[in-house]
Amino acid sequence: MKTIRDDIRNIAIIAHVDHGKTTLVDSLLKQSGVFRANQEVEDRVMDSNEIERERGITILAKNTALYYNDIKINVIDTPGHADFGGEVERVLKMASGVILVVDAFEGPMPQTKFVLKKAFELYLPVIVCINKIDRPDARANEVIDEVLDLFIDLGASEKHLDCPFIFTSAKKGTASLDFNEEGENMDPLFKAIIENIPAPEGDAEGPLQVLISTIDYNDYVGRIGIGKVERGEISANQEAIIVNMENSEKHEKVKISRLYEFEGLNRREVESATVGSIIAITGVENINIGDTICDIDSPEPLPFVKISEPTISMTFSVNDSPFAGKEGKYLTSRQIRTRLFKELQTDVSLRVEETDSTDAFKVSGRGELHLSVLIENMRREGYEFQVSKPEVIFKEENGRKLEPMEKVTIDLPSEYIGAVIEKLGQRKGELISMAESNGGYARLEFSIPARGLIGYRQEFMTDTKGNGILNSVFDGYAPFKGEIPKRKSGSLISFETGVATTYGLHAAQERGILFIGPGVEVYTGMVIGSNPKGLDVEVNVCRKKQQTNIRAAGSDEALKLSPPKLMSLEEALEFIEDDELIEITPLNFRIRKKILDSSKRYKSKKNN
Repeated sequence: MKTIRDDIRNIAIIAHVDHGKTTLVDSLLKQSGVFRANQEVEDRVMDSNEIERERGITILAKNTALYYNDIKINVIDTPGHADFGGEVERVLKMASGVILVVDAFEGPMPQTKFVLKKAFELYLPVIVCINKIDRPDARANEVIDEVLDLFIDLGASEKHLDCPFIFTSAKKGTASLDFNEEGENMDPLFKAIIENIPAPEGDAEGPLQVLISTIDYNDYVGRIGIGKVERGEISANQEAIIVNMENSEKHEKVKISRLYEFEGLNRREVESATVGSIIAITGVENINIGDTICDIDSPEPLPFVKISEPTISMTFSVNDSPFAGKEGKYLTSRQIRTRLFKELQTDVSLRVEETDSTDAFKVSGRGELHLSVLIENMRREGYEFQVSKPEVIFKEENGRKLEPMEKVTIDLPSEYIGAVIEKLGQRKGELISMAESNGGYARLEFSIPARGLIGYRQEFMTDTKGNGILNSVFDGYAPFKGEIPKRKSGSLISFETGVATTYGLHAAQERGILFIGPGVEVYTGMVIGSNPKGLDVEVNVCRKKQQTNIRAAGSDEALKLSPPKLMSLEEALEFIEDDELIEITPLNFRIRKKILDSSKRYKSKKNN
């Protein structure tokens, strides 16, 4: 018998990166009375991870719950960056509807299309929230048309085309049904959720089914499975069976230790939960994403969304540089292996494979950002290791070589269009569309091989003088487009081990751009700068000026050094070539040649 839980609504908030999802959740939480009146609350309270707060992006999907007129609204805040699309695909299985957040100036972006397509595939109702309506350059009227055009492109049903539009300023905490009027609070959005998102329903009397959509981890209780009760009722200390979707013959009998429901930013322990509730389960050691927790007498797995395949891979290996072991806490291949396989427990878009060498592991993910966040997390935890240049993953089909493609959307001032089209053309990019807006800005759309984007973002920022915005989303596989010219710049390589001096760096800076300043420890084979002429040049940056007791007029003036270019991890990943590695430690990351000895490096090049 079907039970309708009218006291619950389950919604996911989806959007392109930086369109204001997390700030919107902040406003909903504050206005629902989750926090005390005098409680100090950080901005973007849902971005709990340190890296999320620094970068201002959501990486992990998070659950919260709030109450409006005695109705519990379970809210799932999802990532907006294409590299974390695997997170979005999974958690939509817990939702009964979505709020699509669109920036009132930028309009729909590539990731908006990606997440909306996933919502349509699951037949979820949509509420469109045009956010940042208080921006001076907001163009709500045009954005409404663009959103409807996107709906039509994705084959939306009439029901979807009739969805409500709410106009909000998440920062001010206001919502309105008319973009010309500023609202007083978020009530219009709360009401739209209650009226338009269906209450969850299911057979509360039937045999138990809980689909696990997310895994959390806690050092005290181990793995925590998060999912929605699809059928029946679940209780603490109950015995159940786990059925894996990929291997439905594999059944494992388990005991549920504890059950939690979400309340505000916390989890509240409950004795039991029924249809429609989003719960967290502890005590089940081998629980995985996509598993179904079933009644002992009725092991029926639920279908689970297929997670998109990784498109980029890198090699993580043990650090073997002369400075190995000086700064890190975890250095051995066993420790690195354990940490990488632990990451697989919570990240379904990641793949880790053993290689011929016991000291190296092939790690595949959805993009450079996906892998760089993993590297950054490991570095902060005290790991020391090396990573290779990111490489795209090719496929073979009917004897043809296929490669991953990206759909790129670029917003930039009109005067830089020529330079960008030329550069992307060299990287096998094809211009799909071009539209100019009144404000002197243009929007370009390209289809480009994923490998064509590796190393381009830095160049793009230079070409547009920092005024361009580049967004990309995975666009399937296509036949191999041919070779792409390699990086034009070469490397400046340290000739000896020691400490860089002002005197040595002053001579080296005439050869190119330096990545280090004086006083930095260097070793033979370490890359300390880039050479615009495209050649690898060895320089002695540890050289000291010979001391004499003869003073010549003007020769003792202070040497002037240009400020070094301090690279971020993503910039370093884009810069390195096939014969280079990045040495990652908790305190530093250094670019180095795979073969440190110059004569061996020369021989190896000659043999190739």
